[in-house]
Amino acid sequence: MDLHAELALLRDLGYTHLDLQSGRQQAAAIQGGSEETLDDLGRIALACTKCKLAGTRTQVVYGVGNPNADLMFIGEAPGRDEDLQGEPFVGRAGQLLTDIIKAMKLTRDDVYITNVVKCRPPENRNPEPDELESCRPYIRRQVELIKPRVIVTLGKFALQSLLERNYSIMATRGQWLEYEGIKLMPTLHPAYLLRTPAAKKDVWQDMKQVMAELGIQF
Repeated sequence: MDLHAELALLRDLGYTHLDLQSGRQQAAAIQGGSEETLDDLGRIALACTKCKLAGTRTQVVYGVGNPNADLMFIGEAPGRDEDLQGEPFVGRAGQLLTDIIKAMKLTRDDVYITNVVKCRPPENRNPEPDELESCRPYIRRQVELIKPRVIVTLGKFALQSLLERNYSIMATRGQWLEYEGIKLMPTLHPAYLLRTPAAKKDVWQDMKQVMAELGIQF
């Protein structure tokens, strides 16, 4: 990749000034495809100041799990617990997601878990359009590096941001979609299930479709 392309890539990630050596290192990290490269992308995300959330976050919450996972869960944005610990889905909604993963006969170490927005919006408000746009290069590159067989999006913002379409989560959940040739299952966010326990049965129906696609007996 030539220098112009390198700098254009870095500009998309929010870097406005850097030397030649740094530019090449950063661009190589984004363009690579190894497990180490996923870690390198994480280190770049940790220093990101592309949107206003950089000024209010405690930590960047990048992602966790198996870098070669067949199944990738993508949520919306970190909450308070995630912001403090630097890991996605560790609060009450995260425990529910962990229970769902266990019910699928998997563990958190078997899958990869992340969000479309890497920093906590103040007071857990919804992510704003500019914040989703700023983080979109990171989530796209994470998907490219992990190469999952199936993506599960959790909630409407994850679905809408990844596919860049104004989908209704209630109308779309449980129906197979596709992202860059990867099968995608939209489902409800665990935080919604905490407020609406009756909807757990709907999510379980969605997860049974995912299990079938991955060849997991249930």
